Amino acid sequence: MTIAAPSPTRRRVLADVIARPDGRARTLATDAALVLAGAAAVAVLAQVSIPLWPVPITGQTLAVVVVGAALGARRGALALATYMLIGLAGLPVFADFTGSIAAIAKPSFGFILGFIGAAFVAGWFAERAWDRKPWLAFVGFVAASAVPFVVGIPYMALILNGVLGLELSVWQLLEAGLFPFIIGGIVKAAIAAALIPAAWALVRRVDTSRD
Repeated sequence: MTIAAPSPTRRRVLADVIARPDGRARTLATDAALVLAGAAAVAVLAQVSIPLWPVPITGQTLAVVVVGAALGARRGALALATYMLIGLAGLPVFADFTGSIAAIAKPSFGFILGFIGAAFVAGWFAERAWDRKPWLAFVGFVAASAVPFVVGIPYMALILNGVLGLELSVWQLLEAGLFPFIIGGIVKAAIAAALIPAAWALVRRVDTSRD
């Protein structure tokens, strides 16, 4: 879980601003704390819902993108994997305060699986400094926001068609699992693209004040 120092291709992310402790054990503990904090942030924002046409916006995907960008690719993916596992273990961290192993049988569980990849992608872009400017951040975060659908819609088809035998067409699956969420996804990517660069601007201001 320990994250190596930034390389020429990997720029530091917001989590790297935190003073890194000396020693492997302390560094590992810091990374573990960041991963758990990321999972907790997703659990909290998963319960937030804002009314919007055609479907409400939940804070879950926004949290996934922000956590991925703030922690970086590997820590972000680990945070979302942790979130998924504690939800499957029974803690009420999924939307509407749900959580159990039975979630695997839900058509929407594929989106939770996809969150792991989404956090990784958001972190990958952040590690290449795309999160410093709003327009670049928006492009990267839109790409990250698309990942859950790549996993979630096939999983939905597996449960609805393969398990329940509903025989829905591809278009019907898209109507249920993609089209209603496009507006919300764009809005959340835009919010994240405002928050993360603003946080970096604050970091630069603090660094300048110390000089």
